Amino acid sequence: MNEKEVAEIRRRFRPDKSNITHIRGCYVNDKREIVSEFDQSLTLMPQEEGEKMLTLLKRSLSGTLGKNLVDITFATQQVVDSEEHRRLMNLRDSALNDQEGVEAFYRCVIDNLRLEEHYLILLAYDRYDVPYRSKDGGSLEDASTEVFSYVLCAVCPVKMPKPALCYDVPQNAFHSMKIDWLVAPPELGFLFPAFDDRSTNIYNALYYTKSLEENHKEFVDAVFHTEIPEPAQVQKESFHTVIQEALEEECSFEVVETVHDELCSMLEEHKASKEPEPLAISKRVVKGVLESCGVSPERLEAFSEKYDERFGADNDIRPRNVVNQKQFEVKTPDVTIHVNPERKDLVETRNIDGTNYILIRAEGGVEVNGIDIHIS
Repeated sequence: MNEKEVAEIRRRFRPDKSNITHIRGCYVNDKREIVSEFDQSLTLMPQEEGEKMLTLLKRSLSGTLGKNLVDITFATQQVVDSEEHRRLMNLRDSALNDQEGVEAFYRCVIDNLRLEEHYLILLAYDRYDVPYRSKDGGSLEDASTEVFSYVLCAVCPVKMPKPALCYDVPQNAFHSMKIDWLVAPPELGFLFPAFDDRSTNIYNALYYTKSLEENHKEFVDAVFHTEIPEPAQVQKESFHTVIQEALEEECSFEVVETVHDELCSMLEEHKASKEPEPLAISKRVVKGVLESCGVSPERLEAFSEKYDERFGADNDIRPRNVVNQKQFEVKTPDVTIHVNPERKDLVETRNIDGTNYILIRAEGGVEVNGIDIHIS
């Protein structure tokens, strides 16, 4: 799914847009015991509660593609005959009305998900009459091309907040009041089937994780029984390690700066092109950037080998996962310098009389602990 398709489904999660008639849920404690189950009609809920339910579900379609939102692909054999795919298809085809099927899904999640806290599993079913869209982007609401039926799942931590000092109106006084368990935004979730090319794709699902460091691989393995890309933070660390180990003594400030600039430029060009699919680049592209920095053939070959070992020879990487366009950081064990990415020219590294230095050209005044100082 691309960004436009995700946004189109996200817009469904408003009371006036969705065809969601009921929401099912299962509340689980930290001992993996089911505390309660519910099947509530959205139309019979107080408006505020219904909107909060839809907001929680909508959050499982938030974040960045390739980081928080990842495509899950089923093998052909899984779609033809596998327990995990049948379970998901049954949830959708029964519109969440198959009690045994829903309970089997709950059990699958509870037995495998590692969340050391209380949590709530939310399930919603929706039918979307996909409006016809012309080549110029215009749509005709009355000219539906197909009906996209799907299930959205959100797994939300349930937390006990700390007691707070609250104002008691009748007594005109402040008292310490204990607040009940609160439902937090989703930790993970998924959409099934995927909405690819604005059409149903039962070979894919869209998986959501709030954290860029933890993707709950055990959940993916149990529910989808397929591989998932490493978390974005792990991909970033792996990319840094490949560059550092491959280039060794040639891994200079100027080389790292150029790699950062080139990848950021690619992201800006991709954004300007309004291409909905996330940008991905090959090993050859990164190698070309390193070559333009004057990296030696020996170190370029080492980069190829390290890249193949870590990512796979034919696998691309997503620049958005490995560089931060809004941050440029220079760090030693005792000092951390945050630099405006557009003014990296103010920083340079130099070896003077055998000692390494980071030099920063001071422009426009210098402050120390909020106090303007003079440099003489």
